[in-house]
Amino acid sequence: MRMAQFKRLNPLDYSGAEAINTICSNLSFTGRNIQKVVLTSCNSGDGKSYLSVQIACNMAQRGKKVVLVDCDLRKSNLVSRYNISVTGAMTGIVHYLAGHNSLEETIYNTNVPNMDFMPTGQDIANPIPLLLSPAFPDLLNYLSAHYDLIIVDAPPVGLVIDAAEIARCCDGVVLVAKYNHTHRRELLNAKQQLMQTGTPILGWVLNEVSFEGLSAKKYYNKSYYSHYGDYYRKNQD
Repeated sequence: MRMAQFKRLNPLDYSGAEAINTICSNLSFTGRNIQKVVLTSCNSGDGKSYLSVQIACNMAQRGKKVVLVDCDLRKSNLVSRYNISVTGAMTGIVHYLAGHNSLEETIYNTNVPNMDFMPTGQDIANPIPLLLSPAFPDLLNYLSAHYDLIIVDAPPVGLVIDAAEIARCCDGVVLVAKYNHTHRRELLNAKQQLMQTGTPILGWVLNEVSFEGLSAKKYYNKSYYSHYGDYYRKNQD
């Protein structure tokens, strides 16, 4: 297996680390049958790719064998954001699903112990035929037999249908919302669309919450906070 280097994987500050710990602790108690977890959002820029990486790293540090799968096949930014370099030409899930490369050629060990990475390999205009092919669920089922946890970074559910098709093949969904950016109606529409897939919504993450607006949290004196909540309980309406 080839090597992928995450060159911009900077450490979190105290509040960020505690928030990610909370998210990962909640995920750890979702049950042994929850292995394939997809992260999506309503809009681009909500932070779901950032959280996908941080969750994957945190769970790997807990001793879980984790693979991060980049399924934002139309417009991925993981490779550029984290300045990921690989040995040789980069191939990924697009090449595997299209039958051009083997699994060994499209999954990479990383500089994060216990964490592997499957990039997109390249962006494509219409990934739906690949996501609807039997090869996609077969891939995730294979990974679930060889990893403790599969974190799938999907595109925003509010923009394209890809996330819903990806969710059908996963065990649970985490929905990411950006504070003072994502509208309540967008969240409700995303919830409805995801529930139609039959895949349970495990929870939601409220990202980039300013502590200046949360008096109970001011002792952290930090600029953002990621909060994991019970999506079903707080959004019954």
